[in-house]
Amino acid sequence: MEVKEIRVKSILSFSRVADWTINPYVGCQYACAYCYAQYMKRFTGHRENWGDFIDIKVNAPELLQNEIGQKKRGRVWMSGVCDPYQPIEEHYQLSHRCLRILAEHDWPMTIQTKSPLILRDLDLLKQFSEVEVGFTITTGDERIRQIFEPKAPTIKMRLEALWQLHQSGLKTYVMIAPMLPGAEGLVSQIRDRVDYVLIDKLNYHYADRLFEKHNLTKINQADELITLLQEANIPLKLLF
Repeated sequence: MEVKEIRVKSILSFSRVADWTINPYVGCQYACAYCYAQYMKRFTGHRENWGDFIDIKVNAPELLQNEIGQKKRGRVWMSGVCDPYQPIEEHYQLSHRCLRILAEHDWPMTIQTKSPLILRDLDLLKQFSEVEVGFTITTGDERIRQIFEPKAPTIKMRLEALWQLHQSGLKTYVMIAPMLPGAEGLVSQIRDRVDYVLIDKLNYHYADRLFEKHNLTKINQADELITLLQEANIPLKLLF
C-alpha cells in the first residue's frame, strides 16, 4: 500500500448528490472491484492498482475551518470518491475532525460508508440537528461480497452497525449500488434498520471481468427490488 500525505487547496467541493462533498482521502483501501471512483486515477497520476494507494489530505480540517465561514451553508455528503471510514481513518481521524467542525456549525450531513468504524463517532453524530448515515450494501449473499468486495467489512458487520445507529435515533439508509447477484436478499435483513433505501441500476463496468470469471450473469434486478421493498413498506429513492 502506497501511503502519501498531501496538502490540498480546498476541501468543500460542489456535488450533484448534495450541496457539498468532502473527501478526506484520495483512493480507498477497500478496493471494491466495481467502484466508479477508479476514474480518479486519471487525475492523480497514480499508476498503482485501485486499492494499492491512498493519499492523506492532512490539511483537510484546517481548510474546512476556513471555508465553512466563507461558503453558503448546505448539506454535506461525506464522501463521494472514497470511504470516509476506511481503515486509515482510525489513525488520521480526518473524517472525525471534519465532522467536529461541521457539528459546531450544525451543517446538515449525509454520510455514506461501508465501515462500522463510524460507530466511534456516534456521540458526535448526535450533536447534529440534521444528519443521516448510510451503508453501501450491494448484496445479501456473503459469497458474492467476497468476490467483489473482499477487503470490505462483511455484510453482517455493516448490518450490526446500521442497527446500532438506527436504534440510537439517527436517520439511516442503505444504498444498493451496484445491484449484485443476491441483492434481493437484503430486503428482509434491513427492514427494521433503515428509514429508506437508495437503489440504482448503473452499469459498474469495472467489475465485468469478475462476472465473466465467476460465470455470473448481470441481471437487472431493479423491478424485483422495488416490488420487494414496497411489499415490506420500506421507503425508497431511485437514482435512475
